[in-house]
Amino acid sequence: MPASIATSRPSAPAPPTAAQLHHAGRNLPRYTSYPTALAFQPAEGAETPRPWFAQTRPREVISAYVHVPFCRRLCWYCGCHTTVAHTYDRIDAFQQILDREIDLVAEALGDHAGAAHLHFGGGSPNALSPEHFLRLVGRLADRLRLRPDAEVAVELDPALLSAAFIDALGEGGVTRASLGVQTFDPPVQAKVNRIQPFERVAEAVERLRARGVEAINFDLMYGLPSQTPASVAATVDLALRLRPDRIAVFGYAHVPWMKKHQVMIKDADLADVAGRWAQADAADQALTDGGYVRIGLDHYARPGDPLARAAAEGRVRRNFQGYTDDPAPVLVPVGPSSIGQFREGFVQNAVATDDWSRAVREGRLPLARKLPLTPADRLRAAVIERLMCDLSADVEAICIAHGFAPETLDASLESLAEAERDGLCRRQGRRVEIPENARRLMRAVAAGFDERLPAGQNRHAKAV
Repeated sequence: MPASIATSRPSAPAPPTAAQLHHAGRNLPRYTSYPTALAFQPAEGAETPRPWFAQTRPREVISAYVHVPFCRRLCWYCGCHTTVAHTYDRIDAFQQILDREIDLVAEALGDHAGAAHLHFGGGSPNALSPEHFLRLVGRLADRLRLRPDAEVAVELDPALLSAAFIDALGEGGVTRASLGVQTFDPPVQAKVNRIQPFERVAEAVERLRARGVEAINFDLMYGLPSQTPASVAATVDLALRLRPDRIAVFGYAHVPWMKKHQVMIKDADLADVAGRWAQADAADQALTDGGYVRIGLDHYARPGDPLARAAAEGRVRRNFQGYTDDPAPVLVPVGPSSIGQFREGFVQNAVATDDWSRAVREGRLPLARKLPLTPADRLRAAVIERLMCDLSADVEAICIAHGFAPETLDASLESLAEAERDGLCRRQGRRVEIPENARRLMRAVAAGFDERLPAGQNRHAKAV
């Protein structure tokens, strides 16, 4: 490790039971949406969901997600829709198409109260040049009517973050930067092709804050090749030195049959389910010892952070970017593979950059998939979101609020008998509570309300 860190911890958590490990090894959705993206259908003619854009309401704010499908290096753990651009010509051409897509989106939307949240993901948005990033922010601010108090968040590769790009972030009004740290352990970094010394990340954080980007998030991972509970805890300790406002701790999903570059990671270097659990425990203990508040499944925040306040007040929501305090009812998709959410349902842009660009050049919104939501979908989504955010759900109250009879989801409640027996939840009438010591397995409880969950599939990540 780049610094000497004590890794001993007082009051270590109890080891998982055999029943907990059984549930931890299940392949389950992350429930960033319900229904999940696996249920999406082809958007026939690519224009079918277009009317949904026009149904925005004059007094309501919107949000937008912009996907930049390029990186300057390929990390072998990556599960994102991205590619390495070996010359900048590809990114330059992408930028021009993106400008046109933003115009198409703005023209398709109905009246609204402006964008209150703008999130750039990827890929790595800092694969763009500083000039192109500034132009992109300016166009979005103009066409989507970015509000003066909006949050503008950008995901970044810290090792390849130049001083010029940080200057552009400050000039463009970015308010939150999310750094993909993953691990500070050099041997692990080498095994996933993501070398970034602690000192490089520390320098990036210092420069960001100096340029007015004061809210800093870190993404960390467990389950990477050759990680141990001690090395995970040491990474957290180093991260805490830099005082990030939020930290997300994700489990590595090894799916080389879907992401071919993951064959570079050897199965023999990966921990089993019990080992992954111990690594997640180590991260959790280091973070809570450091004063961070648990948010849902895998997020942590400083007590004064807006997300922590939202959690305390029951206002946290779940969307495709994870946990958020963004209340906007509409999420507009921009860029290849980007997913949007409207009252009528979900949409997804074409994943392949060529397909996406072809549609835009033809003057069409590049919508490739959709999922119209039924009232029953919305009901189940509400229960699952509260379980994932609050660790509890008053199922009867949610049924009534959605216009359903109180007993509508009784079959789903009854399906939780095994989970309750194994200590994952408690049922009190039609109310479900997830104990704190079962927080890590909340996806297994949420799955009880998922009537679309396919059997015997392996397209979802392990529960832990």
